[in-house]
Amino acid sequence: MSVDVVIVGSYVQDQAWFVEHFPRPGETTRAHRYNTGAGGKGFNQAVACARQGVATAFVGAIGNDAFGAAAQKFARDVNLPTRWLIRNDQPTATSSITVNAQAENQIAMIFGANEHLDAAFVRAQDDLFSGAKILLLQLENNLDALAAALDIGERRGMTRVLNPAPVHPGLDATRLQRADIITPNETEFSLLLQRIAHTDIDPATLARRSDADLHALARKLGVATVVVTLGAHGCFVSHGASRRGDALASYRLPPEKVRAIDTTGAGDAFSGALVAAMIRFAGKPFRDAVVHANRAAAMSTEIVGTAPAMPTFEAVIKRFGA
Repeated sequence: MSVDVVIVGSYVQDQAWFVEHFPRPGETTRAHRYNTGAGGKGFNQAVACARQGVATAFVGAIGNDAFGAAAQKFARDVNLPTRWLIRNDQPTATSSITVNAQAENQIAMIFGANEHLDAAFVRAQDDLFSGAKILLLQLENNLDALAAALDIGERRGMTRVLNPAPVHPGLDATRLQRADIITPNETEFSLLLQRIAHTDIDPATLARRSDADLHALARKLGVATVVVTLGAHGCFVSHGASRRGDALASYRLPPEKVRAIDTTGAGDAFSGALVAAMIRFAGKPFRDAVVHANRAAAMSTEIVGTAPAMPTFEAVIKRFGA
């Protein structure tokens, strides 16, 4: 099997309840809709990447249970090559997602098998990495498994992209800086600044800060390229010494206009589409890939669900043009 992108990450069976407002402590709120489907940051990003027409493979862990069987079926249905570690001692991860009328979400999750992705299993997939150009990771798995993937990625000269979500308590500067590109949202960016740079920033203020200020903050993390997703405020890019073909060391892109009904998984759509666009637009400025990812992420909010909501390359181009 020959692929361009390898994604090592998590699978989660999402369960979502749609309400007018988030319940207050002790309140029972009537939901007007329920949805369950394939999810997990790693799996969402793999589906997002594959739907951009880029050869993608996913490595992850599931339980030997009904949700694990559903994961395998969904991957087959969307023709996504996978390498599953099936755990008999751990359940497939599952989440409880509440979405309000403003398309905001609150999420609780059992990580299950994801936290038991064996590093030896990852190393045994070395053949999958052969010829691949980009490795994409997240933080819903145990860090030793992700370190094993990074070891392979470094040895094979792959571009290593980390979506640092959710920020793991064991993540330090050394681990973070093994990535060439990181894609935090505003909350994750603030947490990384606090942990890595000992800088306290209110995430709610980030979108209002100047580009120069955001660039200076991003440079504190010691990662070559930082892409901060800002939700309804678009995204911000900060480069170090290498600008990846961009004219500017930092810049901001505005949000795309869409009719959002469910923002869950939009960040995953962004990361998956970003690495796909880096393959599809190879030789072009990095900004082109970011623009495409921004559009794909926006479109994903118009469909309920996470993995099933990831748009195709053709759909993005038809909507926004090349």
